[in-house]
Amino acid sequence: MDTAFENISLQLPQGDMFYFEQLARKKGWAFKTKESILQKFIDTRPKNVDISDDDIMEEIYAIRYAK
Repeated sequence: MDTAFENISLQLPQGDMFYFEQLARKKGWAFKTKESILQKFIDTRPKNVDISDDDIMEEIYAIRYAK
């Protein structure tokens, strides 16, 4: 059986988060908060990037002020 997945966003009261998380785990749904997604990005980011602050600023100016 091929199942299509849909990403949704919910706003829940703080007190209901525990119950929703339990339900999601029981149903086998992926449960991610904005904070957990951000933390995963931070944890997996490159640590040693061979680019200087000046190189970054040059890229920003080139994109922002390109004509």
